[in-house]
Amino acid sequence: MSNLPDHRNEGDAGFTLLEILVVLAILGLLVGLVAPAALRQLGGARVSVAKQSIARIGSVLDMYKLDNGAYPTTEDGLDALIHRPSSAESWNGPYLKDATAPLDPWRHPYTYRSPSDRENHDYDLCSQGPSGSARDSTGHEEICNP
Repeated sequence: MSNLPDHRNEGDAGFTLLEILVVLAILGLLVGLVAPAALRQLGGARVSVAKQSIARIGSVLDMYKLDNGAYPTTEDGLDALIHRPSSAESWNGPYLKDATAPLDPWRHPYTYRSPSDRENHDYDLCSQGPSGSARDSTGHEEICNP
């Protein structure tokens, strides 16, 4: 042991400004690298949920067709799955539990057209994606039934 006096006080314990700045810089780099990847994953998950919801609603539309002989018209829309249209003689609904038409993962209403604008499809059931329009600024197209 040395006989030199210890000049440190108990109040001197802590981090220097330089140490705190280094830690903040490292955290900033991590956030800058991880956040974009996490946001991409979130966007991909919503697209997947939209595709699954379209498939589920498609199954409900098939049940409607079995009962009524045809899919709801464009004018009746998806509301025909909840409220009986005047043209549906054998309506056996409601086909959906909710009292409102379903919304896509971005909280936009699905677009429904019957007959379809596409070849070899009876109807079109589409989500407009994150922008809520047929094609957003990044060039993404609507997500429709296969």
